[in-house]
Amino acid sequence: MSSDASTPVYKRIVLKLSGEALREAGAKENISPDIVREIAQRIREVKELGVQTSVVIGGGNIWRGLAAAHRGMDRTTADYMGMLATVINGLALKSALTQIGIETRVQTAIEMKNVAEPFILGRAIRHLELGRVVIFVAGTGNPYFSTDTTAALRASEIRADVILKATKVDGVYDRDPKTDPAAKRFDKLSFSEALTKRLQVMDSTAFSLCMDNRIPIVVFDMNKPSNFTDIVLG
Repeated sequence: MSSDASTPVYKRIVLKLSGEALREAGAKENISPDIVREIAQRIREVKELGVQTSVVIGGGNIWRGLAAAHRGMDRTTADYMGMLATVINGLALKSALTQIGIETRVQTAIEMKNVAEPFILGRAIRHLELGRVVIFVAGTGNPYFSTDTTAALRASEIRADVILKATKVDGVYDRDPKTDPAAKRFDKLSFSEALTKRLQVMDSTAFSLCMDNRIPIVVFDMNKPSNFTDIVLG
């Protein structure tokens, strides 16, 4: 870790955002333009430190494939609908970043050439090297995989230094701290411990991918404005 407080400790990152992060609590609209602009501003602050920044975004503010499957919909169809929801969110974030002068590319795992680039690994890495933000959407392009797994896969492919998972709490707990005041917070966990304890911060496939490829995961509260930059600076 650098001793210089203004020097990033990571060169290339994957920011994992849930779709719910784009929605204002209690609001009817699925995407809050104000929140999206705020997230874009925080991404710009990190990018301006010289950090190569990519984003994997969920679609739960619009559609949850697993929940729909539990209500009787065909799982494959429900999951593809969820992938399309991530594209909507990715385009919203790209628009906000572009408006504040950040060159951004959206790469999709499902081809839709009029909307976004197809995911091509070499091109994604080149964009990052040129200082562009890359937003990965449409999951892995396959049903039965979460966007957590997408984050782990893309981080492995682009050889990211870390996955930064934005949540609504300040770390990893054994239970939901919002409903259980006795929930225990972990300062540090191995992947094996996270898998054994069946912690819900990411799914087991994502944990396993990160463990196999030695990619650390940092969980942080996105609601505190300085957190994202503070983590990147160590």
